[in-house]
Amino acid sequence: MNITKKNIDKLNAVVIVDIKKEDYSNKVSSVLNNYRKTANIPGFRKGHVPLGMVEKQYGKAVLVEEVNKLLQEGLQKFLTEEKLDVLGNPLPKNEAEINWNSDDFSFEFELGLSPEFEVDVKGKSITHYKIIADDKMLDNQVKSIRKQYGKLISKNVVEKEDEITGTFTAIEKDINKSTTFSMDVIAGKKQLSALIGAKVGDDVILKTKGMFNDDHDNQKYLGVTHEDAHGLDIEVSLKISEVNKREMATLDQELFDKLFGKAVIASEKELKVKIKEDAEKQFEQQSDQKLLNDVVESLIDNTEFSLPETFLTKWIQVSGENPLTETEAKAEYQRSEKGLRYQLIEGKLRVENNLQVTFEELKDYSRTMIKGQMAQFGQMNPTEEELDGIVARILGNQDEVKRLSEQLNTNKLLEFFKKNAKLKTKEISYEKFIKEAYE
Repeated sequence: MNITKKNIDKLNAVVIVDIKKEDYSNKVSSVLNNYRKTANIPGFRKGHVPLGMVEKQYGKAVLVEEVNKLLQEGLQKFLTEEKLDVLGNPLPKNEAEINWNSDDFSFEFELGLSPEFEVDVKGKSITHYKIIADDKMLDNQVKSIRKQYGKLISKNVVEKEDEITGTFTAIEKDINKSTTFSMDVIAGKKQLSALIGAKVGDDVILKTKGMFNDDHDNQKYLGVTHEDAHGLDIEVSLKISEVNKREMATLDQELFDKLFGKAVIASEKELKVKIKEDAEKQFEQQSDQKLLNDVVESLIDNTEFSLPETFLTKWIQVSGENPLTETEAKAEYQRSEKGLRYQLIEGKLRVENNLQVTFEELKDYSRTMIKGQMAQFGQMNPTEEELDGIVARILGNQDEVKRLSEQLNTNKLLEFFKKNAKLKTKEISYEKFIKEAYE
């Protein structure tokens, strides 16, 4: 067997695999002899079927199978030994032209080659948000806690800061939703005017357009779909069944102990410090995800290289469970091109900067995660034997291994970007972060 590679250009090549009769004849003869020993053919005793009859019946199929085995093994070995960085899989080029009645065969395969390029993570400056829990947020959180742990006082007439329990109905959009809401979610002046002064048992007609602070509240309180929630403009009837005033809880030691454990905090000032600390820890995760997304987008946009588009489109067309038309394959390539580019960029970064995850790192990561989870349930000092047993069970589950590996891979990449990318830190409130980063 002889294998050669012919470069078409920097991104495309053809591999030619020449197989001669001496490469496969012994194997084909061996298989046919085994068939002869086990074949059940009427008129012949088992093991005494003439070899010519076996060859006539099975020869072509065995030949094709054995040649294809040689072909695949030889091609894979060639790609490995030549260290060819290919995209997709080799595509047969001349299989329809193969004459299986001949002794020698020549197979051709198209290859899509990975492009050569450089990645510069220090290129374009990326904003790294440091999200701050500002005074407005802290005051709102304290107010929310006082409401949550306060007392409900039953009333008969609605006032501005009350809570209403009732049922929204409307034939249009098939609304019939029992719900409880606070008056502070009502944004529309006409709706507020209609509700203030209403009594338990009243039916109040309300326009949905502009009724709530956020259109998503239409989904929450009226029970409509997410699609219908946006810009909903109909009339609904609210049958009021309860009106309650929430008496705010007192910020005392009893409440502090209920929230965080005995004597952990002792004042409103310490409460705000604790809320700020917990909130900003959660904000850091959102900031990190935004940073990762922005660096990835920047690398895709600013790392220039070409891809073997024609080859990849053909590969997409035939590689799926169901073959695609040429038009469908082109559309799929356009959808997946950006992801493929980033896969190549990320792969290069991982290799060049030793960012691959080792099994020992995965074990340590699993152990740390388990200890953190056990601490949440009060198990502060698990034994090494307990930890080893749990780690072993987790790493014995391939789905868990994949999930944890992906998490650790992302963490390593994120830390690499934090240390090496060109970042500019920007302190910002959570409210402004949401508007600036996502709107």
